[in-house]
Amino acid sequence: MAEKKNYLDCVFSKKAPYDVRVPSLKAEELSRVRGGGWHMDKTGQVTILVENTGYMNRILQKLKKKPRISQLHLEENGSFIWPLIDGERSVHEIGQLVSEQFGEKAEPLYPRLVQYLQQLQKMDLIG
Repeated sequence: MAEKKNYLDCVFSKKAPYDVRVPSLKAEELSRVRGGGWHMDKTGQVTILVENTGYMNRILQKLKKKPRISQLHLEENGSFIWPLIDGERSVHEIGQLVSEQFGEKAEPLYPRLVQYLQQLQKMDLIG
């Protein structure tokens, strides 16, 4: 029988090239981004840049003027969590740091954290 792994023991890392910091979000620099990246501004808000690739995305970019680079602006909790996903910390350890930072505001802590990480996995941003 296969052994079930506890999700809190899982360790995630950002998928390449998302661990590459982007120095600025100015339009001229956005045009040079390939694959993706992320940026933390002076207030601590994280913006993840995702390059829209593939046949359908190229058609939409031409016909509907869709952007080549999408910007995902993370909220306060997400901006705190994103840099902690480093391939070394477990979900449990990240949860402890979130609890220390946000206290009661983070509750229910682990159900929310697990759901957030599952969303990042579905978007193929972490693995």
